[in-house]
Amino acid sequence: MKVKDLKYVYLIGIGGIGMSGLARYFKSMGKLVSGYDKTPSALTEEMEQEGIKIHYKDDMALVDNEIRNNSKDTLVIYTPAVPDEHTELTYFRNHKYDLHKRAGVLGWITQGHYTVAIAGTHGKTTTTTLVTHILKSAKTECMAFLGGVSKNYNTNVLLDSNVSENTVVVVEADEYDRSFLHLNPNIAIITSIDPDHLDIYDDAASMQQSYAMFANRISSDGSLVTKQKVNDIIQYSGKTYTYSLSQKADYYAKNITIHDGHYKYDVVTPHGEIKDVKLGIPGLHNIENSIAATAVAQLMKVKNEDIRTALGTFEGVQRRFDYQIVSQKLVFIDDYAHHPEELSACINSVKAMYPGKKITGIFQPHLYSRTRDFADGFARSLELLDNLILLDIYPARELPIDGIDSKMLLGKTHLENKKLCTKEELVDVVTKDMPEVLITMGAGDIDRLVEPLKNALLKKIQA
Repeated sequence: MKVKDLKYVYLIGIGGIGMSGLARYFKSMGKLVSGYDKTPSALTEEMEQEGIKIHYKDDMALVDNEIRNNSKDTLVIYTPAVPDEHTELTYFRNHKYDLHKRAGVLGWITQGHYTVAIAGTHGKTTTTTLVTHILKSAKTECMAFLGGVSKNYNTNVLLDSNVSENTVVVVEADEYDRSFLHLNPNIAIITSIDPDHLDIYDDAASMQQSYAMFANRISSDGSLVTKQKVNDIIQYSGKTYTYSLSQKADYYAKNITIHDGHYKYDVVTPHGEIKDVKLGIPGLHNIENSIAATAVAQLMKVKNEDIRTALGTFEGVQRRFDYQIVSQKLVFIDDYAHHPEELSACINSVKAMYPGKKITGIFQPHLYSRTRDFADGFARSLELLDNLILLDIYPARELPIDGIDSKMLLGKTHLENKKLCTKEELVDVVTKDMPEVLITMGAGDIDRLVEPLKNALLKKIQA
């Protein structure tokens, strides 16, 4: 498979954050890119405006004739979330197209390039974007495939106009469907290996084994950056650098303080301290992410002053501790948190930033299987809130599971102020009893409710 030999690229599930990055990459290479997705989104609308043709019905008649009749010059990419019985996927299989999963194509793109891959159950998107921003700020020749939209660059893929062998590639390494095993990084970060995706992995041990396999794909002269407790589990024998928030490790923070809503701290490294770092985004968990990114930057010979400057100018990622409203009357934050550990990190960070304020959380569980597997963990995390508004489970690729619904989860959550709510009722419910601090959390379509909520709350504040 060579880029120069391709004329058409067709993506099934083009609206996914990873798939859209590939679509934009191939379009930048001059290929004719089009695709299918189940539902429109802000991301698909952006791609259509960029000239990428997208349809939303599983129907080969909607696929361009040039693609339907040209298997030789066409690359078809699909996401593992697409069911095997999908009509278009079946057609391309039966007609012997060059057909690959997203992960395989990403692995192919990174071949021959110095690659930095960031994996982990939590924190990988922000950490990937931090690494990218530091390298870009230091004028390093690089391109990046991110799992979210960078607020500094307003995109999920950063492309180098003059790609060469010297171009560094930064990638978010996804553990879903063992996708990250297609990568061969020079440097890898593993942020965490808490159990998740148990619809793919049989159990936590199976998932941990996959992370160990990922670590062992690091080049022989490469390095792993991770936490000591992670390495205790995966037992990687190659060059390893440890990091933590504030406990002693190769890289950690000290003298953490808050100034005008921003964290300030010193980063301890094997090469001395980087003093007076002022992180551009809030959240203690993001300080920890910034330390991992700092380790990678030092391994890539980025100067400490460039690291300090980049961390200060980092604006974050859309839907990662993403401020929507900041006023005396109300603070509204949107976050992608969809795992118990992510919920706890988000809520605890908000509590640290706004002590004494009552915190209302709106949570949309993502997947029936994840809700079933981690129901008790979700309940304990949600109990950190003062008020809970719980939406129905977002099914994504799954069919309902008997007995698994938001009512079940609400019953497990020992909180005095809690309620179920439909998406249609949400704006009225929230604005009726104005919160002091509001967080929307989830990985489904809750993002579509953020703008209506924001507008209604601003209207009420300004009334």
